Amino acid sequence: MIEPVPMVDLGVGTYLSERPSKRYPIYTRGNAGEVWPEVAYPLTISLSRGTGEDSFVDAVLNTGVLDDSDVAEGPTCFGGVFGGYMYINVSVNRVIAIRMPGVTIEQADATYLGSEGLAPPHRPDPDDKSLLASLRAIRYGWRMLNTTEIPQLATDQAIVAAWKARLPELLASDDEQLVATARALMDPTMELFSHHLEVTGKAGGAIQLLTKFCDEQLDDASLALTLLGGLGEVDSAAPSFALWTLGRMVNDDPNLVGHFESGVPGLQARLLADTTCQAFNDAFAEFLDQYGSRGPNEWESACDTWGTQPELALALIDRMRGADDAHDPSLRATSLAAERHAAIESARSELNRARRWMFDKTLAAATLFSRARERSKTTIVDLIHVGRLVARELAERTAARVEGGTIEDLWFVTADELDDYVADPNSFRDVVAERRAAREELARREPPFVFDGELPSPSTWPLRADAAAPDVLSAGDAITGIAGCPGVAEGRARVVTDPAEPGDLGPGDVLIAPLTDPAWTPLFVPVEAVVVDVGGQMSHAVIVSRELGRPCVVAATDATTRIPDGAMVRVDGKTGTVTLL
Repeated sequence: MIEPVPMVDLGVGTYLSERPSKRYPIYTRGNAGEVWPEVAYPLTISLSRGTGEDSFVDAVLNTGVLDDSDVAEGPTCFGGVFGGYMYINVSVNRVIAIRMPGVTIEQADATYLGSEGLAPPHRPDPDDKSLLASLRAIRYGWRMLNTTEIPQLATDQAIVAAWKARLPELLASDDEQLVATARALMDPTMELFSHHLEVTGKAGGAIQLLTKFCDEQLDDASLALTLLGGLGEVDSAAPSFALWTLGRMVNDDPNLVGHFESGVPGLQARLLADTTCQAFNDAFAEFLDQYGSRGPNEWESACDTWGTQPELALALIDRMRGADDAHDPSLRATSLAAERHAAIESARSELNRARRWMFDKTLAAATLFSRARERSKTTIVDLIHVGRLVARELAERTAARVEGGTIEDLWFVTADELDDYVADPNSFRDVVAERRAAREELARREPPFVFDGELPSPSTWPLRADAAAPDVLSAGDAITGIAGCPGVAEGRARVVTDPAEPGDLGPGDVLIAPLTDPAWTPLFVPVEAVVVDVGGQMSHAVIVSRELGRPCVVAATDATTRIPDGAMVRVDGKTGTVTLL
């Protein structure tokens, strides 16, 4: 029985905050901040809490690295919402690393979290090591290396396709049925999320093995970055290619250029009203049909995506259309594929038969599961979007029955309150107002990137507006982060904090971002390199940079505040350094 999500008085109002694990006390915003950058909403978390717990437990127990006794504390063993913000548990990932032969804590942190140097050191526990768990991990890893196909990916896509086909019928149903649908979606979401977590774990394991092999057998750990570049068939990079095509359509039509030059606000309405823009409008509609689930904070059903707010995507096209043909991602993909194949042949030529066999297996597994991870993520985000559209329909109906009501109001109630809210939304006006005020106050404050044991009171968190800026870099100074995609590039630093407002970012620039999700990655196309404050080796920025061939450094702590906007910088994606020129 899943306990209701706790609403706690945080000193800035009553809001979501779970109880940290005693066994696994260290938590980080690393990775979690990329997936869930904003303050979470009560409805989303309370609806999905059981889904998240069951999915994490199923995925981890299937590996054999942990057993029931290791996760007896419940959902916060793996992470949760603390002070309204999503966190991932560092400690449990480290225990998994300890039990995985050949894997170090440092490698586990670098792969998933991007919190090196910020998280406290691991505190050993007598139960950390388990010979039986390690033996099960070896068996699991061997099966991973021998996997050649993952038919579950197509099965999951079929599940989502069936739900999408039902959308017109679902959106026309009555309020009670909409509520029932929102709850019914949790079971398939749990199933898909469990598959995504399992594939993610295998992708991380395979990449760690490949990196270790390249380091020990080929004396070049960074070679793994090249071997995983330009893989093709990476779902999270696909929107960038599609947006590039739309940008070329704009450039080829002076009338479209005129509409875009008039500014993004109101752009879609102007395009739809102009019959000469029909070809572009049709192509853009097709884009939204395929990629409408993507966008900023896409895991949060309360937030807009490209499908619900198309001008978010039009803003990306506006920035991309200024790039010259040399930035065509298809051209770079062809070049990357050639570099990758050459690197593979060179590596194989240096190995004897036995080591070549192991190299081939490890590379094949890393390639298969890297693609599969992005496919499984896209699939579950598509299903979340079905839930988003169902919830928005319900939100619009209930908001219309409250004076001054907004569609956001729905997300301030919990799953247990949902039936009562739908029956009488006016009776929740005070509750909604109080929780909205608490969320706004939490959003004004900077949560700790890492906490150990107990979360400091949100009332003590620094206000974002008042936070003291770190020392700005001087010429010759450098920030060292995690190497994401090899290559060296120089350009003008453009600090962007919102993908919907990229300013004049364009060719010759280096994108400096606090974090990235699919809403950001089309901005990678026109620029020369990408630098991100946070992120691990499996972060979205790294995956897409490798597909687009952009030098990338992640976990470049405070880059957005230490690098002045407009400064000339050099990015070395192989060493993970960013130097102010």
